[in-house]
Amino acid sequence: MHELDIALTRCNLCPRQCGVNRTIGELGYCNTNSNPLVASITIHHGEEPVLSGSKGICNVFFAHCNLRCSYCQNHQISCNTKLWDKWIDNYDIIIRKITDILDQGIGMLGFVSPSHQVPQMVKIIEMLNQQGYKPRVVYNTNSYDTPATLRMISDYVDVYLPDLKYFDNHIAAKYSDAQNYYKFAREAIREMIWQKGTTLTIDDAGLAENGVIVRHLILPGHTKDSITLLQELSEISNNITISLMSQYHPTSSSPNEIGRSISKKEYDTVVHAMDSLGFYKGWIQNLDSNGYYLPNFDENKPFKE
Repeated sequence: MHELDIALTRCNLCPRQCGVNRTIGELGYCNTNSNPLVASITIHHGEEPVLSGSKGICNVFFAHCNLRCSYCQNHQISCNTKLWDKWIDNYDIIIRKITDILDQGIGMLGFVSPSHQVPQMVKIIEMLNQQGYKPRVVYNTNSYDTPATLRMISDYVDVYLPDLKYFDNHIAAKYSDAQNYYKFAREAIREMIWQKGTTLTIDDAGLAENGVIVRHLILPGHTKDSITLLQELSEISNNITISLMSQYHPTSSSPNEIGRSISKKEYDTVVHAMDSLGFYKGWIQNLDSNGYYLPNFDENKPFKE
């Protein structure tokens, strides 16, 4: 039995450390058993240019999550109380949908919100490899991961794409039900960097081959926390590639104090701080991006073309 499968028998995949036996149907925080639970498999053009390229990336959106972000843009599929009939829990169907996309000449495969379904992700990758498919794998995570789990997937992941959300524990607990979020996210990102280094390697086609891209989504009214996060990250290395996002869009469940988009002043303040700290590799967004990246998982193609 793979060590990740063993982890499912007393689930300790993420910092929640629920300890349940998911192989016999016991459910922890993420409300997910040992079967895969995939909400959508789609071509996505909205990722960083080195991940999407001109053809896009094949993104596998896992359902449910080990966080409960009150403003999550994927709230239709991340809410742990939902279970839709159209979600996929069959490996063969998942593989067929992925290979249909890879056969279109797409060589990047992203797993979105994989932290609670890491063993399932690995099995999908192994099944693809057995059929002769060797896509570059992107681990697109909220960073609420453990170094131990990340070490078990080091041979399966080419690019880590962690979203570093908060420094302040009060904010993390309030918006994502995650005590000590920064403590765990910092150690997870340190492990990712230990595995891949701080230099993002790019091929001749402009696509990422290996490395780490740290994302940060600025929340309205919380530029101080964003700047503190960047300061902390700079102490690890300012050679890290940063994707600084302005795309925050409130949802119906967003608390009132973050019930608006961020302002130009807020974004410019954080961008200036990032520059002052010596970060020189990565991307920033246009402010109007807050409407462009909103998905609708009721549709076969959740994202706007």
